[in-house]
Amino acid sequence: MNAATRGILIVGWWLVLAALAAFVSAHIKISGDLRSFMPPAQTDDQKLLMDEIGNGPASQLLLVAIGGASEEKLAALSTSLTESLKDDANFGRVINGADADMQLDTSLLPYRYLLSPTLDTNRFDTKFLHDELSERVADVASPAADFLDDLLPRDPTMEVLKLAQRWMPAKAPAVRDGVWFSPRGEALLLVQTTGAAFNPGAQTAAIADLISKFGALPDVGVAQLTISGPGYFGAKLAATTRREAERLSAIGTLGFLVLLFVAYRSVVVIVLVGLPLASGALAGLAAIALAFGDVHGITLAFGFTLLGVAQEYPIRVFSHRQSAVPIHESVAAVWPLLRLAVVSACIAYLAFFFSGVPGLQQLAVFTIVGLLVAGMATRWGLPPLLPTQFRDAATLPFIERVRAWIVAVPRPRAMPWIVLIVAIAAIALAPTPLWQNDLSALTPISPDELQREGELRDALGAPDIRYLLVLEADSADGVLALSERVAPKVDALVASHAVDDVELPSRYLPSAATQLARQQKLPVRATLSASLDEAMRDTPFQPNTFAPFLDDVEKARTLPPLTADAFAKSPFGARLQAMLTQRGHRWFGLATFSGVHDAHAIETFASGDSNVHVLDLKASSESLVAQYRLRILQALGIALVLLAVAVAIALRNAKRAWHVIAPMSLATILVIAVLRVSGVSLSLFHLVAVTLAAGLGLHYALFFERPVDTLAEARRTLHGTLVCVISAVLVFGLLATSSLPVLRAIGLTVALGVAFHFCLSIQMARPRDDDR
Repeated sequence: MNAATRGILIVGWWLVLAALAAFVSAHIKISGDLRSFMPPAQTDDQKLLMDEIGNGPASQLLLVAIGGASEEKLAALSTSLTESLKDDANFGRVINGADADMQLDTSLLPYRYLLSPTLDTNRFDTKFLHDELSERVADVASPAADFLDDLLPRDPTMEVLKLAQRWMPAKAPAVRDGVWFSPRGEALLLVQTTGAAFNPGAQTAAIADLISKFGALPDVGVAQLTISGPGYFGAKLAATTRREAERLSAIGTLGFLVLLFVAYRSVVVIVLVGLPLASGALAGLAAIALAFGDVHGITLAFGFTLLGVAQEYPIRVFSHRQSAVPIHESVAAVWPLLRLAVVSACIAYLAFFFSGVPGLQQLAVFTIVGLLVAGMATRWGLPPLLPTQFRDAATLPFIERVRAWIVAVPRPRAMPWIVLIVAIAAIALAPTPLWQNDLSALTPISPDELQREGELRDALGAPDIRYLLVLEADSADGVLALSERVAPKVDALVASHAVDDVELPSRYLPSAATQLARQQKLPVRATLSASLDEAMRDTPFQPNTFAPFLDDVEKARTLPPLTADAFAKSPFGARLQAMLTQRGHRWFGLATFSGVHDAHAIETFASGDSNVHVLDLKASSESLVAQYRLRILQALGIALVLLAVAVAIALRNAKRAWHVIAPMSLATILVIAVLRVSGVSLSLFHLVAVTLAAGLGLHYALFFERPVDTLAEARRTLHGTLVCVISAVLVFGLLATSSLPVLRAIGLTVALGVAFHFCLSIQMARPRDDDR
């Protein structure tokens, strides 16, 4: 095949890949729900946990502050921003302390007598009505008279305002100029997003919309917007991860290309090395689309990193070419080991497929299919495209010097055992916990940002994101009735200052039984009219002023109890719906805590009632992670056994198989030991990285163990291995410099693993004279 034909085929291959990439990018759906990388919930509490951290009312709240201007201007900006966000589909609720935001929908106003607790302790008799009207006389003379003009004829007892007060947080911020203000003098808002907190895409869109609408307000001037909360942190983490990954990947790719040019002095090689990688990546994406329908963003990020193992396949082809041997013979000579490396890596990643976690299953499918396709493309696609003119790696002077130095390195037989003992001792004696179960430790959120979030949460009286009071019943109304039953105990908990507030579902909607009991206390129209006339005698109110009030009470007497679905029309309907959830034939109510001061008191609060318990989201998530990690470790153990069997069968020699498996296993233990000595507790991402490093290390051990007949072939083996090692250390060493704990964990673990695998493969996998 002449050079022109090879060029056409290379360009054609790239064009086909570009077309496929365009098609895939246009049709594949990218998911952003981070719960895809959480272990599957097994118990009701764990299912509630997964719902709460993604869709729970506390997790979906954005805490917003506007500062940097006069109070009058900040109040105006708060009001304008609230109005601009109310009709935005990204937000389900926006409140800033204004009473207007607390009112019922007009069609639901008659229900106020069934919702308000007034009738629990009072009756609409002459004395009660007279006392209420006397207070209204004083109100009419106050600055609030304009507000009362429309409301007073329909609601002389001010049930709407009583409900507004009931629905306000117990520790509400100070109200100035009609809106909330913090102790810092900032206007405050609570914004509930419609998107899940664990969906960075939805949160990013909502936050961008919030910032955009604030910037579009008139007279913003020097006023500043501050946003905090779980959704904000999740969106910031996703953006920072993407930005750093792209930057470090760009630098790493450039370094890799320079390395290839230095190693092979050929631009064609650089063009060719990407073909198997791109082919494998597209095949992996197609497999995910067929198997799952969509692909998670993290799967893409990690998948392309794990697929970096495949870059070693074309490197081996380039380095093992012999000037006096046809290319197909050179490739055929190294293909058995390359094939074993591909199969072994796939076996290792099968552990993640059997984890039961959708995100890791996607990662396994992507990586396994990608490695298989990249291996086949290297074996059968690359050889015909290689240029006829090349530089044989065996002729490079520096390779012989490096080889001679390696041969001279002492290899004491006891050294691996000494390393093993020291490594195990380091792991066992490290003072920090072995496993990192706290997922918050993996986020790069600064202490200042966390402190600021705490200040805003405290100022707004926003719910605590750690504890939930879970109420269980056989129906939604049963949950509301149970909520009413525990209300006295909750009041005692608040009175003891263990918490500032507990937001029960029944605060917003009483049970049907309670509504009916209040309805029975409503007098008939004639009786109420007579009592009202008597109460009005010594007041300035004119006869028939309160006819709308009589109409509403009469209507309320015949209304069916208000349900949660009907209550959804009110401003707090979405809030109540978020507190009620159905699983199977059971219903659960989620009551939130605010201002937790005594964790022990709330943890023991529900003892003795099987239908009421406190859910510690932090403890539950840590327990879930621990259970899941055990499952992953079991799967990795099975994969290691299968890997050893595969290597032994392929090499047909137990001693040769030992020379491959032993350095890989010891290097993995040594990586864990170094991390532990450095004070690092291991997370899920360390397990993924250790698996990746083991796949790379197996490759080195296979080729160092490979018997060679000539010194020239030994040089080629060393050349290919050095290029592979340097490229891996370069790429993952860059990741180790990241400010993000996840990227840093992956980069540091793989970089250390590559270095240790290389050194130990030289020491242990190189065949000795007595092994031949």
